[in-house]
Amino acid sequence: MNKENLENFGLKMGKWTMKAPYSRARFWSPETRATIDLLRPFTLAAPLIVSMSIMVASLVFNHQKFGLAIPSDWHITVAQAGLTIAIVNAASNSLNQAADVEADKISKPYRPIPRRLITRDSAQSIAYIFYLFALLRAVTINFWFGLFIFLIMVFTIAYSLPPRMKKYLLINQIWIAIPRGMLGILASWSVFGQEHLFETPTPWVIGGVATAFLIGGMATKDIIDAKADKVTGVRTMINTFGTKTTAYVSLPLMIFPFIFIIILINLGLLARYLWPLSFFSALSFLIFYLMVKEKESKTLENVHAWSIMYVTYIFFALVFSVLTIFNDILPEFLYL
Repeated sequence: MNKENLENFGLKMGKWTMKAPYSRARFWSPETRATIDLLRPFTLAAPLIVSMSIMVASLVFNHQKFGLAIPSDWHITVAQAGLTIAIVNAASNSLNQAADVEADKISKPYRPIPRRLITRDSAQSIAYIFYLFALLRAVTINFWFGLFIFLIMVFTIAYSLPPRMKKYLLINQIWIAIPRGMLGILASWSVFGQEHLFETPTPWVIGGVATAFLIGGMATKDIIDAKADKVTGVRTMINTFGTKTTAYVSLPLMIFPFIFIIILINLGLLARYLWPLSFFSALSFLIFYLMVKEKESKTLENVHAWSIMYVTYIFFALVFSVLTIFNDILPEFLYL
């Protein structure tokens, strides 16, 4: 594709990144693109990939351990449940922007509501429609999946709307880590493992590891918003203690959950073949370094540390899934 054709294709597609200006494209209007941006597609990759990975791992795990029959349409169930979890996150993103308009005018004026392409009320309505659709879809899969999706909704709504847990120091990081870590993993595991959910510690321990990591890692999202959060009465570690101090506090929270995997294996709470997951502690040092640098991405909405934090979580789930699915053919050294 030559330069002229590339430019023509760009005009058809409109803006490519969140921070680019809105322009009228051949394929969609600025308002349509603004609606897509409202859902923040990049952040939906993590829940979608993580949830689908955990679902497949759960299917194989429960087949091997409890003799669960593998349904012929398992891939359809995985796709539907994964999409449901992604829709809940899209609803959360839309509601969060509706609630954070004043802060976004300061730190993220490129978002669709500050640019007046979407109204606050419209964004909130979109969120409620998505929440309702996700809940109705979730309860058709099974009871436990529906319950966990409902709990995720409660946490994300209470984060943005009164009692607005987002504004409370330390609580805000824990509050948002629970639905994205523990509840998200348990919801995914319950798609196929609901009957034996309380008979194995694996999903609970993996969910706990993910939650602990996210409690530390979620501090990265507050770096860009430090000034806006302070103006709007939101207390975060970043705007209270500074980025450098927050990075040093967050580092052990990101490292130790992965290191403790070895201890959890020795306690019999995790299978021995999962010990390679402890190597993800190394990526925590990279996140720490990027937090201190505070370098903002030119295309994504936040600093590079925030992006790497999400990528780390995605690959943690992928590696866990691969090790679980292929545990019977893994090299012998992985069982040491």
